[in-house]
Amino acid sequence: MDTALARTWVQAIAAAMDTHKDRLTQLDSAIGDADHGANMHRGFAAVAAALPEYDAATPGLILVKTGSLLISVVGGASGPLYGSAFRSVGKALDAPEAPDAPDEPGGSGPQAGTAGPERVADALAAGLAGVRRLGAATEGDKTMIDAYAPALAAFRASAAAGGDLAEAAAAAADAAEEGMRATTPMQARKGRASYLGPRSVGHQDPGATSTALIFRALADTAAAAKAAA
Repeated sequence: MDTALARTWVQAIAAAMDTHKDRLTQLDSAIGDADHGANMHRGFAAVAAALPEYDAATPGLILVKTGSLLISVVGGASGPLYGSAFRSVGKALDAPEAPDAPDEPGGSGPQAGTAGPERVADALAAGLAGVRRLGAATEGDKTMIDAYAPALAAFRASAAAGGDLAEAAAAAADAAEEGMRATTPMQARKGRASYLGPRSVGHQDPGATSTALIFRALADTAAAAKAAA
């Protein structure tokens, strides 16, 4: 992943949130506050508008800035969760070999400005860890993690088998969508949906849905970049 791909990925996410905002709102109306679609659309629209101003030399810095803006713009629990994920992914992408990486990555090492699939897998793992710490959720709780965790596992498996970024991202997107669909029969154990108890069963989780959109945007972006190379 290079800087151009990171920018295009974020733009693709913004487009996906615009296209699917009503669907996300519909899903959230059933088990939440009915604001997930509007919040995600507002947050990524703000990020897309700010992208031209990002003087970022590395893909990680673009994602850190994306996460910071999401935290400041998106309301409810979504802002901190998605913002933390992008910040953690960005910092891990640009982290030097030493363990004491700065909060705002600078990308001064020999691999600055680009990241292969295995490094992206490690960065995505850092993002998931950040979400887990903040939300205290795990697989089966009917949250965004039910899409993120299988996506990460599929991405890492593809990368470990020698797959390139496009192949790993495609595997991750497929797994995220499968995980998203698997939330429908679950009973929510975290967030506002958990207040509904058994009534949360039968509804697809909006957070898992938006997370699947993010991974599909990465897959589409990586595939387009590969085709153009």
